[in-house]
Amino acid sequence: MSTNSHLDPARVIALSSDVVHSKKRLFEFAATALRDAFELDTETIYKALLSREKLGSTALGGGIAIPHCRIPECTDAAGCLITLGNGIDFNAPDGLPVDVAFVLLVPTQATEQHLNILAQLATAFSKPDLRLALLGAPSGDKAWTVLTERMNL
Repeated sequence: MSTNSHLDPARVIALSSDVVHSKKRLFEFAATALRDAFELDTETIYKALLSREKLGSTALGGGIAIPHCRIPECTDAAGCLITLGNGIDFNAPDGLPVDVAFVLLVPTQATEQHLNILAQLATAFSKPDLRLALLGAPSGDKAWTVLTERMNL
């Protein structure tokens, strides 16, 4: 991600307790965090994320997932980073629970942009030190600092 326009610091959330215990609950939580980015209702976002996930897991392995979907009402990409105190089952290729999720919404027509953002995120999150640094951040503010420093946002 070349600019921080896709991720507002308010949408970087560090959860230290068992607030999120399943993929569905993660999608509900992310939908609530992202609804104001495009003035959408949470149900629209939740259903789009769930529909995409039914096509195949968006977990990369190593405790990372990048749930993403296309939303016709989106005018630009928007993301939400959530770190979880307790990992959740995500049907990851390595079988490990996910404890860092970057949820991404993109416009329906943003095919190339969508793929570029996903590639950049996958590359950044393939480095275990980024995941560990994010999990070590005690707050969303600290996680934002880690993310911006390591991804050059």
